[in-house]
Amino acid sequence: MLAPILAPVLALSPVSAVAQTALPPAPYADTQLEDPALEAKARDFMLTIRCVTCQSQSIADSNASMASDLRSEIRTRIKAGEEPEAIRRWLIERYGNWISYTPTADPVLWPLWAAPVVLLLVGGTLVGTRLKRRKRP
Repeated sequence: MLAPILAPVLALSPVSAVAQTALPPAPYADTQLEDPALEAKARDFMLTIRCVTCQSQSIADSNASMASDLRSEIRTRIKAGEEPEAIRRWLIERYGNWISYTPTADPVLWPLWAAPVVLLLVGGTLVGTRLKRRKRP
């Protein structure tokens, strides 16, 4: 009675026992580029890209496997001659605007840029009217 239920489980157990738990590290994940100028360019750029896994660290500072893959991809692209802004556009297209620590000026974000100015104007107006009311008596 248990044989039909246990047979698939027992058949798959050797597969899971020998399954690879981690992929090999990306080629340029922790290896610097040979050219110091290109490595500095890559390092400066990696400091402006947020880790997809951690989200509170740049990929330059993160130990997550996704961050190491992105570091390798960035170094490979910079070594091939691609500019950091082109790589940033590719990353934003792939992962969304939040991956970049550098803010964009997309129209959808204009309310976020305008909100502090509007709040300061409203607060200044409120303070000004309160001060005028106090002087009247």
